Amino acid sequence: MSAYLLNEVRKGFYLDSVALMRLSREIASHSRVLEAALMMGTPSNQAIMRTAGLLGDAVAAQGNDLIVAIKADNEETARSALTEALKALDRPKTAASGEAAWRPRSLAAAVKIAADANLALISVPGEFAAAEARKALNRGLNVLMFSDNVSLADELSLKQQARDAGLLMMGPDCGTAIIGGAPLAFANKVNRGSIGIIGASGTGTQEVSCLISEAGEGISHAIGVGGRDLKQEIGGITTLMAIDALDSDPQTDRVVLISKPPHPDVAKAVLARIGRSPKPYTVCFIGAASADLPANARFAVTLKEAAEKALGAKGCIGASFDPAAAAARLARRRTQAQRIEGLFAGGTLCAEAQVILAAGGRKVTSNAAIPGVPYVDTPEAAGRDRIIDLGADEYTLGRPHPMIDPSVRDDALRAALHNPEIAVILLDLVIGYGAHANPAAHLAAVVADRAADAPVLVASVTGTERDRQVRSAQIKVLEQAGIVVAPSNAQACELALALSANDVKVPRYANS
Repeated sequence: MSAYLLNEVRKGFYLDSVALMRLSREIASHSRVLEAALMMGTPSNQAIMRTAGLLGDAVAAQGNDLIVAIKADNEETARSALTEALKALDRPKTAASGEAAWRPRSLAAAVKIAADANLALISVPGEFAAAEARKALNRGLNVLMFSDNVSLADELSLKQQARDAGLLMMGPDCGTAIIGGAPLAFANKVNRGSIGIIGASGTGTQEVSCLISEAGEGISHAIGVGGRDLKQEIGGITTLMAIDALDSDPQTDRVVLISKPPHPDVAKAVLARIGRSPKPYTVCFIGAASADLPANARFAVTLKEAAEKALGAKGCIGASFDPAAAAARLARRRTQAQRIEGLFAGGTLCAEAQVILAAGGRKVTSNAAIPGVPYVDTPEAAGRDRIIDLGADEYTLGRPHPMIDPSVRDDALRAALHNPEIAVILLDLVIGYGAHANPAAHLAAVVADRAADAPVLVASVTGTERDRQVRSAQIKVLEQAGIVVAPSNAQACELALALSANDVKVPRYANS
């Protein structure tokens, strides 16, 4: 039976992208609904929806219109789901539901009712994000731009304007920040403390901040800078300003910098500025083996190592975890299988996995390859371990990010469970603000009917006991489902190494 597609356009109707993703997930979870998407009608979003088969040819929409798409296995189900989606959009927001009865519909109106606010979080379609950020900067507000699809030219212009005004321009594509204890976008409920973080990667910032918090220390501020800040075109403008801000913050006594390897010229400028700081730094350029550091900085190859060096003698959680001993306690279900399959929601966790597996002697490929690793669609990728970032565009066309909707991973996970070449499947769960309410339960349900000789499932949970999902509760659900849980993503990767081959090499990282 062919699928039945319905579209509805709401003219001049805007909702935040995260709210739309949540509603999409809610509608898509209904029986016999195949897919659901609610997206603003920007050209890029319309292209995404057409590629995903969620937009009919007759649909006409503008960037400030909302498009609702429902695909079901029959017309009745599609129309019922569409009706429910439209009712949800029209549902009044009341104090009883925990939301204010009225919300401002413009930045100007928001400033009027919150005159003491000093930061604006921008989460609108990329075509409009730069204009909204400029309005905020003009009003003297620091900006966190969650939006992506913003041009490099606009990013540079906004960051130059912010620098001239002494304001922080975090983003575009800034997924995580914690400012003065307030978690913004995808973040976790961590302890307050004296360790600052500057992060050009969202899940990297989450992993390090959570490892620090669970070890009993805390975070002063975690300043996100956006994934492109250390590109040559931008020059590390926000990163350099974040260093200035944390230097002058009396609550911060040490700092962790997390990024993919910067452009060499930008790295030189950033490291020179760190060298003038009175505070000690830990630098993690995930995917790089080393860096030419000043005397007050230490290099970390992995996120776990970055947290450990920031913590000092206190050490990370799971210090007694021995991957070799853990592997010895587990029966290899497929003695002839050798491959590792990594299915990651977190892009930086995916990068860390590539680093660790490559250091352990594995040949790796990825759709989000770090330097030295071939991409999955190249000839040299054949036969290698596949480490996949499921948050990449090819997996989220018309769908929420897997941190919001873990079902994005389901098809790839089921395929891996039935692949006779795979010995170990690596998984991550990222909890906290913005994330799915119970990703462990969803994952447990997906793998419940796996065969007795299925690959060993190894996971880690990025989060804290203070998160609404509760880290230990998520771990318990996973373990009850027969999934082996390591204390960190890095240790999960080391366990996968120990399980996948008899001649496993224990990684030894540069500058450790």
